[in-house]
Amino acid sequence: MMRPAPTPSFEHRIKAQAYGHGFDLVGIAPLGVAETAAAFDAWLERGFAGDMHYLERRADVRRDSRLPVPGATCAIVVALDYGGRQSPGPVARYARGDDYHDLMLDRLRALHAWIESEVGRPVPGKAYVDTGPILERDLARRAGLGWFGKNANLINPGMGSYFFIGSLLLALELTPDAPFETDHCGRCTRCLDACPTQAFVAPGVLDAQRCISYLTIELRGDIPVELRPLLGSFVYGCDVCQEVCPWNRKFARELSEPAFVPREALAGKDARALALELLTMSQAEFSAAFKSSPMKRAKLPGLKRNSSVVLG
Repeated sequence: MMRPAPTPSFEHRIKAQAYGHGFDLVGIAPLGVAETAAAFDAWLERGFAGDMHYLERRADVRRDSRLPVPGATCAIVVALDYGGRQSPGPVARYARGDDYHDLMLDRLRALHAWIESEVGRPVPGKAYVDTGPILERDLARRAGLGWFGKNANLINPGMGSYFFIGSLLLALELTPDAPFETDHCGRCTRCLDACPTQAFVAPGVLDAQRCISYLTIELRGDIPVELRPLLGSFVYGCDVCQEVCPWNRKFARELSEPAFVPREALAGKDARALALELLTMSQAEFSAAFKSSPMKRAKLPGLKRNSSVVLG
């Protein structure tokens, strides 16, 4: 006589639903005092955030992930791959298609609605994707999704690091997954050695003021003269510390999310062609060509500045 198959747990069904929404990794983390809060505070005090003063806001919420949602006890943490097998180029891989924030938030909110329908009542909760005072890497490691690499990225042993992280904080009792306790970087220092601007002051500690991603995206003033020659061909962002990582060289995936396919304004363009095009663009042309693009964060004047440096 065959035994009936065991009934899947609610946690298992939640993960299946998350995968069904297109996420590539899913884990459940307990909320509470963030393990990395003290290190993040020290990082801010050392001035490594540069002009990103918004990172200092709501420090109490950042230090304790239970505070954004009253009664919240857990987070469903997800990852969405953006295609590390794409060729290098003047724009970082994550920014070549549509903005990931809206895409992931919509999917997390849909997951939240499904959970409420399953439990038959409203469940207080809030979705975050990279824009709230949440130390998402901390939650992702708690949820078992990976470890902190020496390049400060979260690395998953089966997927590398070319993925976005999102979290859904919930006032709901769920069994958490085991945290990711081990480090698999070993003695490797390829990411530290390859950084064009030597932005890492120690393994896992990035001085954003020297990082090409910061210089081409977040910095609103002039790029320091001494760093300009080091930008090379990067018009927006930089992937070097990920490109050289052995975990990405082995496990990075082909692009599979249609929303992240490079837009027409970028496809096939080298740094010179893109820089020349951006320098001659009007605001109306830019708004049309880069609608829903992460590159709008740098604004057209910032991209013209970057283009001038690259051409120079």
